Order: sequence, then C-alpha cells, then structure tokens
Amino acid sequence: MLLTTFSKGKIERAVGYLRQNFWPLRTFADLTDVNSQVRRWLEQVANQRRHRETGETPEARFQPEALRALPVITPDYRDRAEALVHKDLRLSFDGNRYCVPPRYVGRHLTIKADASAVTIYDQYQEIVSYARCWQRGQTFGAARFQKELFAQLAAAQRSAEQQRLISLLGPASESYLRRLADTDRSLARQVRELLLLIREYGPDAVAAAIAQAHAAGAFGADYIANLLRQQRMRRDVQPPLRFQDPQLNELATDPLSLADYDSFILRSKKDSDDLTATETESTEPDDHEPATGSDAD
Repeated sequence: MLLTTFSKGKIERAVGYLRQNFWPLRTFADLTDVNSQVRRWLEQVANQRRHRETGETPEARFQPEALRALPVITPDYRDRAEALVHKDLRLSFDGNRYCVPPRYVGRHLTIKADASAVTIYDQYQEIVSYARCWQRGQTFGAARFQKELFAQLAAAQRSAEQQRLISLLGPASESYLRRLADTDRSLARQVRELLLLIREYGPDAVAAAIAQAHAAGAFGADYIANLLRQQRMRRDVQPPLRFQDPQLNELATDPLSLADYDSFILRSKKDSDDLTATETESTEPDDHEPATGSDAD
C-alpha cells in the first residue's frame, strides 16, 4: 500500500508538471500537431531540466546504456482473500476453516488459493499451506496448532506460578528453584507443592526452611515439608517443678557421682566371679583323698 501511494504521487506530480508547463497558451491544429509540439517540448525543456531528487537531467538519466532490464515477475493468478484469525486459531475461506499458529490470533492474514492448494500469508511471508478441499464445513490443522497452543498455555501458567512463588518468598528462592530445576523432579509439581506449604505454614516459615534446605543441598518440596513439620512439633523447655511448700523448693541435693556407682558395679561383679570360682573348685574330686570301697573295687 505504501509503495502504491508513493508511485501514484510521483505520477500525479508528472502529470501536473505537464499540464502547467506544456498546455497553457498553446493551440493545436490536430492530434499530429499535439504530438509534434510535445516532442519538441520534451527535447528542449522537460528533458533538459535537472531533477531535484536524482541531480541529473532526464536525457542523461535515461540513456540506453544506463538502463537495466526489469526482473521477470511471474503473474500470480490465484484467488486472493483477507481473513481474521479468531481465538480458536481458525480463519474462514471458501466454506472451510483453516488453523494457523497462536501468535496470529486477532490479525488479518492473506489467503491465496488455486486448484491444488490454499496458502496463508502474513503479508509476503508464507505461514502454512493446505491441500485444496472443495467440500464445505471442514477444519484443517486443528490438531497441529491446538497442541502448540496448549503447550504455550501450560508454559505461561508455570511461569505465572513461579513468579507468584518468588514474589511470596523473596528473591532468594529464585536460586533454589534454579537448582531444583536441575534435578530430575518435575519443576511444575514442586512449585505447586511449595505453594500449598505456603498456604499451610505461611511464607516466612517456608522461606526459612528453603534457606536451611539450600544450605544443606537438599532440593525438593518434601525436604521443605519435613523441616516445617519438625519445627511445628518442637516443644518449648518446660520450667522446673515447683512445690507448694517453699522449704521443699529450697532443698538442694549433692550432685551424684557416677564414678562411685561404676566402682560399686565393678566390685560386685568381681565378688560374684570369685564366688563362682570357689564353688567350682569345691565340686572337683581331690586326687590325694583315699578311695572308697567301691572305688577300690
């Protein structure tokens, strides 16, 4: 469109120059006289003036050796139409619907069709081409581009959840997520579990647990959950027992020495071993004792 407008302006200026500089105050006998006078005017006036854009006269500009042949342009005889891409990735043409990538939703695209193909363009860039279908009510490309759309939506949702997690826990959690992404765990699932822990324990407790897990090299929502459960089960130190009688509360006991207890245990064990040895010796026969009658026999 810009190129067409620009060329049209140049043509209109050339026509205006001809009307203002050639036609006024001239008379003509016939068409042959008109052509004869315009040729002389071109040779003597129009082609001798210096053009303000090129800096050359038209006579020097259009010498045969300075001209180049135009490239061969194959005419495009295909049917052409403009169509809007709707939110379902579809645009309509010739009674059918054709799908395009999600990034073109809301834009007008160019459709060119011949007997064998329907090709969709973004200005001059080809987007996708389909085999021409002469039936009506058909949809083409839905499985291909809807799968791409669902992947983009899932990625956008994961990104939004990660940003929400970082905004709740602070910038320090971002490095923990990066290390977590390097593991074989599903990052999307880990982020969802961390968000659930924030709902149960609060962002401050989860942030402290993440800092502790990061320092220990433990990456996973299950580690964070274990730390939070341990902190919740931790009990405060109970105060000493107080009696109703103040005198009992003032009593002080001597510290117990475990060394005395150990010596008592060792002494008791030694006495027991000595007693066992004595009993064993008393039951053994004495070789110097005289034998009884039965023994002598």
